[in-house]
Amino acid sequence: MARAPATGSGRPRHPPEDPLATPKELSDFLASVERRAFKQCVFSVQDEDTALDIVQEAMLKLAENYAGRPAPELPLLFQRILQNGIRDHYRRSRVRSTWTTLWSALGLTGEDDDDDPLETFEVDEAGSVPDSPAGRLEQAQVMAAIEEAIGSLPERQRQAFLLRYWEDFDVSETARAMGCSEGSVKTHCSRATHALAKILRSRGITL
Repeated sequence: MARAPATGSGRPRHPPEDPLATPKELSDFLASVERRAFKQCVFSVQDEDTALDIVQEAMLKLAENYAGRPAPELPLLFQRILQNGIRDHYRRSRVRSTWTTLWSALGLTGEDDDDDPLETFEVDEAGSVPDSPAGRLEQAQVMAAIEEAIGSLPERQRQAFLLRYWEDFDVSETARAMGCSEGSVKTHCSRATHALAKILRSRGITL
């Protein structure tokens, strides 16, 4: 009777792990995927300059953070980084749309109340990115002014504002994060938005 081949200690054998990607394999992978990734991003964000930025950032992150991973893992890792970049782009665009719509809705009156202005209007989930380079530059300048003004807010107002308008928390989530009541969140947000509107008005910014 033929005997089965010996298996040593009888422990289960595991397939050998894939070798780590060499610098050349990483370079070759990035070169092969760049054009397809760019087209994918253009379809998603509808802007070639933005798409190129997203792809280049994804490639840089892959090279910096995952260069030591096995070559077969690189495609999936790169796609995850790329998709995160696209989602971040739309998230930032939605924030810009939210803020610019907010100032328009407030009318730059500088009034103060206990209502959370984010609950009084709707914002396009896709965000609002101007079509022309001049429009994008103007929006970027307004955003820079807003971000600078946010730094001048009292701490609790700034915290509530960023949680609501940047992190996209609802009132209840913001209240739990801040350890305060929902009414306090609405008050902080209202005062923050009106204070920022007043600062923008003083700088001649109207939306």
